[in-house]
Amino acid sequence: MRSAVTGHRMSEDNTQDTPPDHLSVNPRSEFFDADKLQRGVGIRFKDRVRTDIEEYCISEGWVRVQAGRSMDRKGQPLTIKLTGPVEAWYEDLGENPPVAKKD
Repeated sequence: MRSAVTGHRMSEDNTQDTPPDHLSVNPRSEFFDADKLQRGVGIRFKDRVRTDIEEYCISEGWVRVQAGRSMDRKGQPLTIKLTGPVEAWYEDLGENPPVAKKD
């Protein structure tokens, strides 16, 4: 199996230890995965740990964050896309978890 993030060959255990390349907290998104979100995903964007990320994509190097308190006509929060290096890890793995990042 090849990693979507690095393209390198990896073991089955390692794929379960790193978050997916693309993940969203919005249940309407095709990239929503409640099981993975329940584990707790830590995000580092531009060398700063962020807790306000709505969606991310490691391979494309972007995150979506809520744009203030603005809502669209369906009552969903408006988001803006920020580009830069993205790293993700599962918070339930302790002090030094494996980190998914673009090499």
